[in-house]
Amino acid sequence: MSNIVSLTEAASIALHGMILLAQANKPMNVIELAEKTGSSKHHVSKVFQRLVKDGFVTSQRGPLGGFKLNIDVKKTNLLQIYESIEGKLQVLDCPVNHPICPFNSCILNGITQKMTKLFKDYLENNTLNDFINDKFIKV
Repeated sequence: MSNIVSLTEAASIALHGMILLAQANKPMNVIELAEKTGSSKHHVSKVFQRLVKDGFVTSQRGPLGGFKLNIDVKKTNLLQIYESIEGKLQVLDCPVNHPICPFNSCILNGITQKMTKLFKDYLENNTLNDFINDKFIKV
């Protein structure tokens, strides 16, 4: 089965994991994050090391260690987290990024451009703080 819109597992781990950390308001280790996101601890570790590198979280080893937020949840939007993992999200005119089209107008009528812009706007306009009391996510 095919999906038109989907997130990579890495982006999903980053977004969900950061929201979990914001909700928990305490450090969480790789095992906890892996269990709550339904991901492998190795993939969670890899994604969160990227978030450490970009300054979103800090990590501490040991029995009381784990990942801890290093940002202001009211000022950090989901787009910043997404782009840390996936790179800059671009809204392109052409869904396959061709400079020359053999048609007079896009056969998709710009729907992929509209969907990407809508997705980008959603991520940009929602901060981690917006999900701290989210009733759909259990910490």
